[in-house]
Parts: sequence; C-alpha cells; structure tokens
Amino acid sequence: MNPDAINIAIFAKAPIAGTAKTRLIPALGAAGAARLHRQLVRHALRTAQAATLGPVSLWCAPDTTHRFFRALAATAGIPLHVQCGEHLGARMHHTLSALTATAPTLLIGTDCPMLDPATLQACAMALRNGEDAVFLPAEDGGYALVGLRRPQPGLFRDIDWGSDAVMEQTRDRLRDCGLRWVEPATVWDVDRPQDLARLQRSALLTSR
Repeated sequence: MNPDAINIAIFAKAPIAGTAKTRLIPALGAAGAARLHRQLVRHALRTAQAATLGPVSLWCAPDTTHRFFRALAATAGIPLHVQCGEHLGARMHHTLSALTATAPTLLIGTDCPMLDPATLQACAMALRNGEDAVFLPAEDGGYALVGLRRPQPGLFRDIDWGSDAVMEQTRDRLRDCGLRWVEPATVWDVDRPQDLARLQRSALLTSR
C-alpha cells in the first residue's frame, strides 16, 4: 500500500422502503425516501473514489446481502463489510479499529452530499500532518465525518446518538482522551423534510 494512503469507509443502510431515511417519509413517502437514499449512497461512493486517497470500503447495515449493495460491489469494485456493534458508536469504533491497523482512516455517512473530494483531501492532510483526529461537524449538532490515525475506544462512549449534542459531547471525549483534533468545516446534511428544498437548490445529486 502507498505509505501516504488514507482509507475511506462509508456507512450505509440498505435502501429498504420504510426503514431508510425514515424522517423523510412524511415528505417523500417510504418508496421515495428509499430512492433518495440510494442516490445519496451512490453520490458518497463517487465522492470517496474521486478523492483518490486510498482504499474505499462500504460498511453495510443490517448486512451485505441487499441487491443494491451487491450491485455497487460489482459495478464500482468496492468491498463490502457488515457494520458490527449494538449502537452507532460501537459500530464506528469497530470499523475504525479494523482499518486504522493499516492506515489512517476517514469514516463518512451518506447524508451529506456537500462533501466533495477536496474536503476529503483536506481532512486526510490533517491526519498526515499529525492530528489525532479530524471531524466535520454538521449544523444539526452531529457530524458527517470522523477521521482517526489510530483506534480511540473512549471516543464514542456515552454519546447521545441521534441528538443535537453529539458533536459537543464528542469534543468532551476528545479532551478527556487528550487528543489533538481539527474541524476544517461545518457541513449540512439531508435528514429532515426541511432539508429537501436546500438539497434541490444545491443540485448536488445527479441522475447518474
């Protein structure tokens, strides 16, 4: 592997109507929310590959068997893995522990279409320059990206996942662990009906 390589892991749920993007169902319907989720996953994958930082992998929930995931593996040549853990923090720790054994790693979700290759490259550079961690906070109080140089088991403990306090609580954990980190940008994601108009104005998603 290139000694400067950075892994990129993408977390994605299967695009099952009724379970994907549930907070958008009132605006789009179950099938429409699932269709949008498929678009967001494809967009995240294209962005990660276009950054040309290193290996890209897709971490799937609840498993890798959905035909959408299998199609991505076949057409994009991306390896599939199962997310493992009882809650989001445990799943992120599992993935980051596995991948940072080989190289610093960026972990992203699929809800932030404004992520672009240049932003990923800037986050990777922070890790190459010696930062322990890098985060992209989201406007809703969470974050769209976490990058680590090595596993940090204390970082994801006792976080109120899904709340607007996630990033602030994570900063507390970072301080508790004595870690150096940077936050290169604040981003917005697509999670609520009011986000849809912004997404449409942005024209970030294509029909590809």
